[in-house]
Amino acid sequence: MDTFALVVVIGVALFFTYTNGFHDSANAIATSISTRALTPRAALVMAAVMNLAGAFLGSGVAKTVSEGLIATPTGKQGMMILFAALAGAITWNLITWYFGLPSSSSHALFGGMVGAALAGSSTVYWSGVLEKVVIPMFLSPIVGLLVGYLAMTVIMWIFRGASPQRAQRGFRIAQTVSAAGMALGHGLQDAQKTMGVVVMALVIGGVAEQSEAIPIWVKLASALMLSAGTYAGGWRIMRTLGRRIIDLDPPQGFAAETTAASVMYSTAYIFHAPISTTHVITSAIMGVGATKRVKAVRWGVAKNIIAGWFITMPAAAVVAALSYWLVNLAFG
Repeated sequence: MDTFALVVVIGVALFFTYTNGFHDSANAIATSISTRALTPRAALVMAAVMNLAGAFLGSGVAKTVSEGLIATPTGKQGMMILFAALAGAITWNLITWYFGLPSSSSHALFGGMVGAALAGSSTVYWSGVLEKVVIPMFLSPIVGLLVGYLAMTVIMWIFRGASPQRAQRGFRIAQTVSAAGMALGHGLQDAQKTMGVVVMALVIGGVAEQSEAIPIWVKLASALMLSAGTYAGGWRIMRTLGRRIIDLDPPQGFAAETTAASVMYSTAYIFHAPISTTHVITSAIMGVGATKRVKAVRWGVAKNIIAGWFITMPAAAVVAALSYWLVNLAFG
């Protein structure tokens, strides 16, 4: 196997992780910044460090990505499929980042993998796509919405007699913990997705076996690139999550972050499902905001975000298929 092709694919995979980091950094810290619990720079540093730590907390999601969605392609064609899948995901990440839309980097990657596999006549495990991607794609936002609503309702009941000023101060402090937990969960989920792709590339390149443990250097490289991207920040998307959906206060921010982090840990450890951190935190913010009053949530903005969720996988799949055909035309 051409070593150059292997190096290129791994490099593109790590660049995807970088775009994932700055695209999804808003997931962990937008609420904390909007409530002024953390300064933007302190929040970014915290998120980058916790993303790095989270990447070493498990490997179940990586295994799902590397083995459960598409058959591991072989030879030169396999490298072209992986390259095209990543190209589709990166392109969609950059488009949605430019327009400030908090779409899912995860589903961009999965859509890219499916689109490239179909274009390259490789096998797609549709049962795996349905069980590990499509069903969680619908369920996780619903769970985030409902749990966010319930969590905020409980907080409002517990602190119903507390001084508003004192409660605000306390929850600003608590938000530093919930934001850290959110960032840790982001590292746990999203760094593993790239690890899975890199492992596929190593297997195709004949330098690793599918059954082997993920090499430490793969974990470290994926984690560092995700953290670097996170530190670079995704200011456009932060504005959408932090202000345009609803103006959050510290108790609401704490409830949304705690809800999202809980869902991410549960799906990673129990189901090994690679869910979208974007979907979960966005829906949690909506659920929390609805406790104030339903009209407090800017549902027009929410509608545009949800529309972006539904088109992410097919859009990334189409770009990946086109990328495969172009690469195949040039190097096939």
